[in-house]
Order: sequence, then structure tokens, then C-alpha cells
Amino acid sequence: MALIKSVHGISPKMGENCFLAENCTLIGDVEMGNDCSIWFNAVVRGDVNSIRMGNKVNIQDGAVIHCTYQKTKVYLGNNVSVGHNAIVHGCTVHDNVLIGMGAIVMDNCEIGSNTIIAAGAVVLEGTKVEAGSVYAGVPAKKVKDINPELMSGEIDRIANNYLMYSSWFKD
Repeated sequence: MALIKSVHGISPKMGENCFLAENCTLIGDVEMGNDCSIWFNAVVRGDVNSIRMGNKVNIQDGAVIHCTYQKTKVYLGNNVSVGHNAIVHGCTVHDNVLIGMGAIVMDNCEIGSNTIIAAGAVVLEGTKVEAGSVYAGVPAKKVKDINPELMSGEIDRIANNYLMYSSWFKD
């Protein structure tokens, strides 16, 4: 069973049809929409500020979602995938975004809709990522505009696959 902890009397809230892996952790002021999934060893830590997720968000294995005390919050829009071992910290991620494996998105960043943050990228504090683009590197920079094949072939495919994968684990 997932580790779910309250902080200062505030407990995580989940929408309908959500999946929590047995060893994921949800703490404090976390609210998830419908069809979300939190995978093995992922940590969603709303102890120092709030974390809000839209619908069909997946937080993959080993990822960490956190904020900065009394300074930053996390907002994840609809149809967002946070890849294995990624760190998303005190930022806003709009709809239809893929944050690649091992990527780091720092405080006060804003990730525009229909965007891919490449695996291993480091999006520095305060960066505004242009909607409809691919950012890669350390520090992350725009490498190209996103095309329809990347939208359907990566962003939508991964979000839909994680919804399907979560159904495999439900009784």
C-alpha cells in the first residue's frame, strides 16, 4: 500500500480512477485529478507547499515532485508525463507535456503546453519554456519546434500508455 501522510492536518486527495504503486509516497497538500498514476518509488511531497495535478498525469518510477517552503508551488496540467527519476520542483507545467527521464525542472519555471523536456535536461530556475517546443541540454535550450508526430507519437502515446499500464495493477 502506498505511503500516504498528512501534514498539519492536510491529506492528499485523489480523483477517480487513480493508481498508486505500493511503494510510492504522497505527503500533505497534494491534489490529483482523474486517471492519474504515481509509480514505484515516486515521491510527491506537498509538505512545504501545494502540489496540484490535472487529469491523466503520470509520475513515473523514482520521480520527485516538491516545492520550496513558502515560496513555490507545483502545478501540473492535464496529460502530463514525468519520466523516470525526473525532478519537478516548484514550477508550473501546462497541458500536454512530456518531461523526460532524469530531467530537472527548477523553481519558478513555466513549461508551455505541447512541449517536450528531453531526457537529462536541466531547466534552470525561472526559465520560461516556449509552448510547442523541444528543450534539451544542460542548461536546457530550445532545440526545435514540436511537430505533430512528436505530439501524437510521444506526448499522447506515453500519457495514454501509462493510463493503460495502471489498469494492469488494479483489482
